[in-house]
Amino acid sequence: ERIGPQMEANRGQALITILALTVARVLQVCNFCLTNSRRNRDLESSSRMDDRSRETEEALRRDSESTSRTDNASHEEFDVLLSFRGPDTRNGFANCLYHRSRDVGIRVFLDNEELQVGKEIGGELLKVHEKSRIYIPIFSKGYANSSWCLREVALMVECTSTSDGKKEILPIFYDVEPNDVKLKTELYRKAIPKHKKKFGSDELKRWEKALVEVAHLKGWDLKGKG
Repeated sequence: ERIGPQMEANRGQALITILALTVARVLQVCNFCLTNSRRNRDLESSSRMDDRSRETEEALRRDSESTSRTDNASHEEFDVLLSFRGPDTRNGFANCLYHRSRDVGIRVFLDNEELQVGKEIGGELLKVHEKSRIYIPIFSKGYANSSWCLREVALMVECTSTSDGKKEILPIFYDVEPNDVKLKTELYRKAIPKHKKKFGSDELKRWEKALVEVAHLKGWDLKGKG
């Protein structure tokens, strides 16, 4: 049985709502602070959830689980692909977000660039990107030092641009500013040229274009508290 456009849209919106609630919970549990988030109202309201809103979250979780049984029709194997640079966030925010998302029924693929040394984005890893519904890059101070992470961002943009609105990128700016990712400061702008010898100028331009595009999307601006 095929999934209708309305059901697909409803499921996507429910998933985004669950993610907003999940990020809010992670902020509380893992001791992070929110700064000027472009999803500020969503997170502020969800951080004050009472029993009724918790029931809503549970209903959305059940909806996510029930609609997941139709995934063979839509060819979606993961709800979320989480991309991050291990040394920056592995033992903190990324780990909290991954486990909290799994707890509420979101199927997450945790793509740690440290585990992909020497690999190309192809084969099974390419399929994971193609079959994920939502991409969450966690932009951190060292993100642009990883060619793997930069290639992933470019692939996220490519996959969403050909998805007919069925895929979405929800960026998280962790201890960086959107302007850093937009290459308006030296943080990422100085890191990217280090990859030129191995990948060439054309590939670097593709990464830079993808970074700027994603940095303009609605996301969360977070500051760690240690």
